[in-house]
Amino acid sequence: MQLSSLLALLRPALPLILGLSLGCSLSLLQVSWIQGEGEDPCVEAVGKPGGPQNLDSKTKLDQSDEDFKPRIVPYYRDPNKPYKKVLRTRYIQTELGSRERLLVAVLTSRATLSTLAVAVNRTVAHHFPRLLYFTGQRGARAPAGMQVVSHGDERPAWLMSETLRHLHTHFGADYDWFFIMQDDTYVQAPRLAALAGHLSINQDLYLGRAEEFIGAGEQARYCHGGFGYLLSRSLLLRLWPHLDGCRGDILSARPDEWLGRCLIDTLGIGCVSQHQGQQYRSFELAKNRDPEKEGSPAFLSAFTVHPVSEGTLMYRLHKRFSALELERAYSEIEQLQAQIQNLTVLTPEGEAGLSWPVGLPAPFTPHNRFEVLGWDYFTEQHTFACIDGAPKCPLQGASRADISDAVDTALEQLNRRYQPRLRFQKQRLLNGYRRFDPARGMEYTLDLLLEAVTQRGHRRSLTRRVSLLRPLSRVEILPMPYVTEATRVQLVLPLLAAEAPAALAFLEAFAASVLEPREHALLTLLLVYEPREGRGSPDPFLGVKAAAAELERRYPGSRLAWLAVRAEAPSQVRLMDVISKKHPVDTLFFLTTVWTRPGSEVLNRCRMNAISGWQAFFPVHFQEFNPVLSPQKSPPGGPGAGPDPPSPGVDPYRGPPIGGRFDRQASAEGCFYNADYLAARARLAGELAGQEEEEALEGLEVMDVFLRFSGLHLFRAVEPGLVQKFSLRDCSPRLSEELYHRCRLSNLEGLGGRTQLAMALFEQEQANST
Repeated sequence: MQLSSLLALLRPALPLILGLSLGCSLSLLQVSWIQGEGEDPCVEAVGKPGGPQNLDSKTKLDQSDEDFKPRIVPYYRDPNKPYKKVLRTRYIQTELGSRERLLVAVLTSRATLSTLAVAVNRTVAHHFPRLLYFTGQRGARAPAGMQVVSHGDERPAWLMSETLRHLHTHFGADYDWFFIMQDDTYVQAPRLAALAGHLSINQDLYLGRAEEFIGAGEQARYCHGGFGYLLSRSLLLRLWPHLDGCRGDILSARPDEWLGRCLIDTLGIGCVSQHQGQQYRSFELAKNRDPEKEGSPAFLSAFTVHPVSEGTLMYRLHKRFSALELERAYSEIEQLQAQIQNLTVLTPEGEAGLSWPVGLPAPFTPHNRFEVLGWDYFTEQHTFACIDGAPKCPLQGASRADISDAVDTALEQLNRRYQPRLRFQKQRLLNGYRRFDPARGMEYTLDLLLEAVTQRGHRRSLTRRVSLLRPLSRVEILPMPYVTEATRVQLVLPLLAAEAPAALAFLEAFAASVLEPREHALLTLLLVYEPREGRGSPDPFLGVKAAAAELERRYPGSRLAWLAVRAEAPSQVRLMDVISKKHPVDTLFFLTTVWTRPGSEVLNRCRMNAISGWQAFFPVHFQEFNPVLSPQKSPPGGPGAGPDPPSPGVDPYRGPPIGGRFDRQASAEGCFYNADYLAARARLAGELAGQEEEEALEGLEVMDVFLRFSGLHLFRAVEPGLVQKFSLRDCSPRLSEELYHRCRLSNLEGLGGRTQLAMALFEQEQANST
């Protein structure tokens, strides 16, 4: 009885016990086999018995095993040597040695540089990462936006040889393919880029429209230069040592024939029109032929078209091929939408789960009332969602063009759907609504007053509501100049007498975040005295100067410069004028405030986002709300313990975080280069003179100078690394009306959120009622 009950308890565990036993037995059996085979057979398999060869082979095996064993190398830094920051590349592809796909070289001349070459640049330059123009003209002046290389000799063989030498020297390690063309060739850039993307890069390839040499065999072919040709990187590397010999031995009046003969004579490689299933398709355009009337398959599928006699014909070809690509894209979209509709019935939601337009994400679904996307109302002349908060403002600029395009598109789609039975004509826009959905794009709802005309000529006015969507297109990487994180940042801190006590906390934070980690940054204090300060009265900045001297003593090698100026109503531009004259033109300025705490991440973003001659960066700091209205989070002491009041001399920024918002109205912080500021300042002085300039300087900040008097990109973005405690800005009545309004609005918005303000009003009403 007891045995049967014991078996009943062990029965569920029997498979586990049997599995463990079987596994242990097989493991022991395998170990015994390995030990039995492990001595002499292994030695005999490596080398022959009876000699030192066995020992050498075994030693090699042991050494190879040692190479794969991980080793821990301890980090040691000599404290007596200065700290050197490790510089990393900006892009990971630079560190990995990755190459770009395609470089395009255009052979041009003195007569066609300003005509055909410019037409080529305007039609295909935005499709390729690098487009170079090579000419034999000495000292050729490059048109705007074009990179021209002048060789100084217009002989065809010399020009081709120097072009190949330049490509090898400067770009041989950066690109996989090199496409060489003439400026009288039209290139269908997307197709050419797709062709280069389908070819293997590890082969010597000379691809183009193959032509036979006069009197030569069929195997000796060259690529016609008028239709362009592709050279692989490996072929260019092999050809480079033979360029000098080919230039002296081969005589030819055409650069493409010279290159073909050089490749055949030195490397035995001729031109091919097909490789790895990819066909190089080109089309020869007849004289006085209209591109709009060309409809042959060879024309419609061509990568290049030659010859192009004038720039106007180049633009007409580009218009024709762009229309063909657009029609092909619309056709593919319709096919994909039909497939999605057919497959929707098989999904769990069925046809109810089909979004409009088909294939695009569904509209954003808010989870609470704060996430609801608002609609902006507009008419054909005005919009009722103004940036400055005004209830109504004129519709102009890009916004007006956007709405006009939406109305025209709606009318075009209505006519396409109902013709030939009805033809619609717009009378006016009754109501318009639009909103931006981050998951879809810009949505429009239009109420249109239309006039419908039938086939018999009957007319009738009717109102129709239409919905449109401008979807988000493919995200593209914009080309930007290369910058590094090694640039030294010059911080500039203007200080008023009232801000002197807060400057002590700024200096301590600067020492902890910049001086201690030895960041590549300097600080200049701009001490602003009033006309009567410091003359016979105590110096208000005495403590600031002493603190700066103490930091210089504490951190040897650092220097905190200070500069004193006197001004009754100092403006940011006038103070920047003083600092700008004291530094070189290549200085990177970081204009800061006494409430700013720039750290390592902030300085790096300043270096990366401020680009000399291209872009200025003005970050938007995070401003905390008034702690009286927005209480801080509970400290570790317990949920009921309140925050301790800050003691004198302690940085008020250190403490439990509270709510806040990014202050878009403030623009006191900025990163820019001195050369860019001087250029904008000179343009301001050129456009405004005398009393007009004096009045303008009082009403402008540095960001406004860049915005109005500079051609640079102005980058304005939130900066989570700049967190400022609550403080009321001193809005001087001497400021311009716009600056004064922005200052007051910043103070009001910084008091608290809507919930905190509502609670404060409610408590005040309760107190007044009692």
